[in-house]
Amino acid sequence: MRKFYLLLIAFLALTNSYSQEVYFLTGSNFTKYDFKSQNSPMTTVLQSGTGSNYELGHHFSLKIDEFSLSVGVTLNEFNALAGSSANTYQWNTKYIGVQSALHYTYSVTKEFQVALKAGVNLSKIVYGKQNTNGVVYDLMDQKEFSGELFSDFVGMHLNYKFNDLGCVSLGYGLLNSRNTSNRTQEKVAFTSTQLQFGIHFNINK
Repeated sequence: MRKFYLLLIAFLALTNSYSQEVYFLTGSNFTKYDFKSQNSPMTTVLQSGTGSNYELGHHFSLKIDEFSLSVGVTLNEFNALAGSSANTYQWNTKYIGVQSALHYTYSVTKEFQVALKAGVNLSKIVYGKQNTNGVVYDLMDQKEFSGELFSDFVGMHLNYKFNDLGCVSLGYGLLNSRNTSNRTQEKVAFTSTQLQFGIHFNINK
């Protein structure tokens, strides 16, 4: 929990200095769960579920023009399904987090840019439900879902600059998440493919 608040404080401090761009991203997560348990292994085949993602943050220029740093607040839905003739499962979760990424941007033309990024995200669960054969369980206090969720990710954005005020973007990313504070025998990890649409505004040229 302390790490989450430290990252949040760092984000608030950075947004008050040297801001170059503010952005908002939204899109879909296609998530696959990886469930492991020494006591009762998951025999039902897990399937990918869909959910939304949101990110609001700032971009900061670095000394090398092609590179930049972004820091933002995220809301991710990690959902999944599993089922057989005997049992059906459904998980719906929402995690709020703080995210930082390093970007490399290549200008194809004056209007079009290709941006590559890699970064990390630290988040906490704010909503979680499990539906098992029609019975709903709360996941907020389950050790494999609560605590600190650490994610690393890579992605690519195509940016179109519409004027000097900003640009729009389409992005693709791959996110790997795991609970770093869970010490129980049951482990849950997420692998999510992200599709995103973004709006970016220059605020300090």
